Order: sequence, then structure tokens, then C-alpha cells
Amino acid sequence: MELELRHLKTVRTIAEAGSLTRAATALGLAQPALSAQLRRIERALGGELFERGRHGVRATALGELVLERARIVLPAVSELQQEAVRFARARADRESERLRLGGTHGPLLGALVDLLAAAPDAQVTTHASWSERELATLLAEGRLDFAVTGACGTAPPPDVEHLIWQEFAVDPVFVMLPDGHPLAAAPEVELAKLADEEWACVPGDGCFADCFTVACARAGFTPGRMYETDVASCTHLVQVGRAVGLCRATFPTTPGVTTRPLAGTPLLWRHLLGWHPATQRAETAANVLTHARSAHADAAARSESYADWLAASGRPDGVLPRRPGREPDGGLP
Repeated sequence: MELELRHLKTVRTIAEAGSLTRAATALGLAQPALSAQLRRIERALGGELFERGRHGVRATALGELVLERARIVLPAVSELQQEAVRFARARADRESERLRLGGTHGPLLGALVDLLAAAPDAQVTTHASWSERELATLLAEGRLDFAVTGACGTAPPPDVEHLIWQEFAVDPVFVMLPDGHPLAAAPEVELAKLADEEWACVPGDGCFADCFTVACARAGFTPGRMYETDVASCTHLVQVGRAVGLCRATFPTTPGVTTRPLAGTPLLWRHLLGWHPATQRAETAANVLTHARSAHADAAARSESYADWLAASGRPDGVLPRRPGREPDGGLP
């Protein structure tokens, strides 16, 4: 694992909070997810950064070294971002007729492009990435106008200090099964009954993998091998019975694949639209947000299993309630 700025921010937050519990709350993460992330950071840096005790955590000598460097690096990067925003604002004024849209893998990006491109004289370009943080960087640098991405549970989206992120839908996470799977005919699937399966999912740079592992632990098992790959490969692995997949409830109907809700809805996925307030007019953002909601509603209506789940849940309008205290981001097809 290569060290990233977000890792330095995590280390700084832990040091300032004085305990993993308080740091997890500040970062919007579950404590097990933060502990797992800290272990990965410590492995990358070659040693422990904090000593754990009854009264919290205290930085080791290595931790003090990392914190000293972080106090220099993080403000410098923040200043660079501010300069990039000023540049992006000027560039946006020159390119106001073109709409540059980014998104993670999934059906919503294409649906949103279709709606926006239908406007007279519309010029829409796209950039797809599995990395939510890359999309946030492109927004901050002025290289994208809007980004469609998501976050797991209550996890915060990237770069909230500089960007606006508006939630436009919340979906349960479904499981993808081959049509011949013994559980494919069930109205919903208990996670524990998939304990012996291998898994497939698109990659992401948030905490979805950690939260999935926590959900499996609560169901009484440790998940088997996870294949992180593109949407088409995930679908193929499910079709041939090599793995079961994790997907958003809006995943489109696909030959050979059955999608089913997980009993108890152990994982939620929040759809987000992001932009930089210095480079976008309020009326433009409102228009794109309206189209994003329409794109999600259309995708939900085309998914038979999702429509059935919404009807059974008493939410035919597709609106899911916010559930505080859910684990936290990552990627889903």
C-alpha cells in the first residue's frame, strides 16, 4: 500500500482525538474499520504509530515523526488546492457551455448523461473511474464540473472541506446470484447462508470492503475470496457460478443473473452528486441534481427485484429512510 494524504489525515485525527473511538466518530467510521485502516498504514510505514492503553492512544517515536511531516505536508496541499480552485474558476468561465461529468461504474452515469445530453446545444463529456477520491480531486482541480459517486453507510464523501456533496438517493446493497443458485428463488437472502461462497465486486478506495467484512462477522463468518474487478467481469463470475456478487439495488436485469436483497439490509449505499461551489452556478447544480434523481428513479423502476423490495417494504416511491449509526465507501456495480 502506498501512503496517501488521507492516511496522514487519519493519523492526525487519531493523535488529536487521543483514542480510536473518538477518532472513528470524527471520521464517520466504525471503530473496526478505523482499526483495520490504521494497521494497514502502520504496515506501510514499518512500525506502530500509536501505543494503546486504558486511557487511549499515544504516539510512538515513529508516530511523532509522521505527525511532524503531516503538519508540513497537509497545509501545503491545502494551499495548492486553493490555487487550483482559483485556476478552475477562471477556466470554467471560459468553458461554461461544456458540462464535464464524472462517475463511478454503474448504470446511473449513463442515465444521467442521456438526460443532460437531451437539452438543446448540450455538450456533455464523461470520465469514469473506480476511485471516488480521484473524482474528488478532479472536481477540486476544475477538471470536472460534476461527479456522480457514492458512499457506504454514513461514511463522509472525500474532500468535504472544499466540495459540495448532495445525497440524491439511498439504496440497499443486493446480492447477485446465478439463476440456478439454490437461493435465487428466495425473496431475500440471509447473509449467513452465503458463508461458503466466493465474492465479486468492483473496486473502490473507501471502507466498503471493511464494512462488508464487519457485516459478515456479525452474521457469524469470515468471507471467502473477493474478486475485485470491472462490472462485466463481476457479472461473468456470477453467471458461471464462480462467485456471488455485491451490487446496488438498481443493478439492471442481466441474463443468467438474479439479484436479491439481503435480509435485514446490513449494508446501504448512498448516491452522491458532487461539485465545487466556486465553479458552479446554483441553478446549474440544481438542474443536474434534479436529473440525477430522475436517473435513479428510472433505474429503480427498471429493476424488477428492487421494485418488489420497495413494494414489500412499503416504499413504492423508492425513498429509503436514513438510518443513523450504520457502518461506513468503496464501490458497487
